[in-house]
Amino acid sequence: MNHPQAALGRVDLIFKLFDANDSGAIDAHDFEVMARRVVEAAPQSDAKAKEALTAAFHRYWKTLAEELDDDRNGRINREEFEDSVLSPERFESTIDDFARSLARLGDPDGDGLIERPVFTALMSAIGFERQNIDTLFDALEPDRTGRISVSNWVDGIKDFYRPDAAGIPGDHLVSSVAG
Repeated sequence: MNHPQAALGRVDLIFKLFDANDSGAIDAHDFEVMARRVVEAAPQSDAKAKEALTAAFHRYWKTLAEELDDDRNGRINREEFEDSVLSPERFESTIDDFARSLARLGDPDGDGLIERPVFTALMSAIGFERQNIDTLFDALEPDRTGRISVSNWVDGIKDFYRPDAAGIPGDHLVSSVAG
């Protein structure tokens, strides 16, 4: 299957972000670090939302390890990781759980809307660059009060993992890989 260049850029970006200690591979510890950083970026969210996101990160790692760690060494290298984005059917429910948990964390009052400062804090904690976060937020079509809908963000996250998707809001994040 021939995947758009944007999908390959997303693979590189996601891998780079998940490799929290910059070791060249991702492992369970990287997901622990990422979960902790993201939860700490959401002090206004309740304990259940924080626990749900932490559980989603754990499930994400477990699914990746089961599906992609070909040599069973407890680490996933870039080559092994490529299938997480290029074979999304293997990860659909895990990505859905992650997307919904992250969006829930970003909507502490439960009104279905996410404010720019909360979005920015969460996306910064994940490791995205500020200019790309701002561009993405604008691409997710904020309302006249400057908030995006939870559903738009969830859909945007899920689209980010679709190899056939091109021209999606999440592509605004990919330029941060170039450095």
